[in-house]
Amino acid sequence: MAHLALHYKESPEKLSVEKIEDYLYYCQKLHKTPSESFFKHTIFGLRAAYKVMGMEAKRVALPQIKRDLKLPTVLSQEEVKRFLKAPKYLKHRLIIGMLYGCGLRSYELFNLKLADIDFDRRTVFIPKKKGKIDRYVPLSKYLVRGLKKYIRTENPQGYLFNSQVTKDGAARGLTTNGIRWVIKENRSKIGSSKKITAHTLRHTFATHLLEYGVDIVSLKELLGHAHIEMTLTYLHVANLPSGSKFSPLDKLYD
Repeated sequence: MAHLALHYKESPEKLSVEKIEDYLYYCQKLHKTPSESFFKHTIFGLRAAYKVMGMEAKRVALPQIKRDLKLPTVLSQEEVKRFLKAPKYLKHRLIIGMLYGCGLRSYELFNLKLADIDFDRRTVFIPKKKGKIDRYVPLSKYLVRGLKKYIRTENPQGYLFNSQVTKDGAARGLTTNGIRWVIKENRSKIGSSKKITAHTLRHTFATHLLEYGVDIVSLKELLGHAHIEMTLTYLHVANLPSGSKFSPLDKLYD
């Protein structure tokens, strides 16, 4: 409000809507994009101030900030294949396979219990957390085979992927840092310049399913989004054909 008053040398309460809009256009020209800090905080400050003063017409007249939409990084099928082959250990290959093949968030993966895996139905149960919803996701036949071998040889306790055992013998699940280390250790081996994180594999899962014909509503359920707008926003999709749910990992080697 102080900047606005100094600009016109007049009380903001007396300014017309036209003058306020002119000032905002002036602020826009000072910065490269309308979401730069000064312009952003100016709008937020003016909205709050005019609301407190009960000047609703002036508050409503303030323009919305247009935010730049950042496209997600997505791997190609060949890059996914190379990434799955990169780790030396089966456990690490399965971590990458679960992130891509089930579209899991990092915290969903490290919280997975052995009891959440249903080999007969080939599904994984993902319990809800803070605004999210319970869901089941398909488990690839390749992951079924790999997980059975891993469980048989490694004998994990409680959690699907253990990090370490405490002094009292209690099992602990994998950590975010553990997942991050697996990704970092192997991403340089696939010959890609893309910035790859655990969430990149989730984006890739979603994008590949769309390309295979899965409809947006089914994809929303698989990703565990509370609102379909979230799915539409970061995937930039519309008018997609219907299709059954499956894991994209099954399509890699067809």
